[in-house]
Amino acid sequence: MKKPRLKALPTDPERYVLDEQVGFLMRVAMQRHTSIFMSRMIEQLTQTQFAALSKLYEVGACSQNHLGRLIYLDAATIKGVVDRLSLREFVTAVSDPNDRRRRAVTLTERGRAVTEQAMKVAAEITAETLKPLSAEDQRDVVRLLNQLG
Repeated sequence: MKKPRLKALPTDPERYVLDEQVGFLMRVAMQRHTSIFMSRMIEQLTQTQFAALSKLYEVGACSQNHLGRLIYLDAATIKGVVDRLSLREFVTAVSDPNDRRRRAVTLTERGRAVTEQAMKVAAEITAETLKPLSAEDQRDVVRLLNQLG
């Protein structure tokens, strides 16, 4: 079923319709994506845990705070994520001998293997999330989301 086109810009205060608001629509799309992600992702990884693992895979070892900045998490949140991944032996986090406040985070061999498997599943999750869209619309939505971010 095709949704009707907007009659006015969503910023028009004279015609506020919740179902046409960007924040509402992004939340609905995110709920759909999260449902797909949680039903398919391996090792019961959360989206945040997967983001941390895949970014470590991409950039290599880095400080915990830098990792948090790379995936847009505050210091307290990334600490919890790293602690949980460390308990599962997917990463190691060791204190910097020169600055005990700083922790260096590295993928373990187990973490690297899980991440490689998880990235394959994540590609399938992305495909399923974007499945209702044409190839051109898929490229457009990614481009537009990048502009918003």
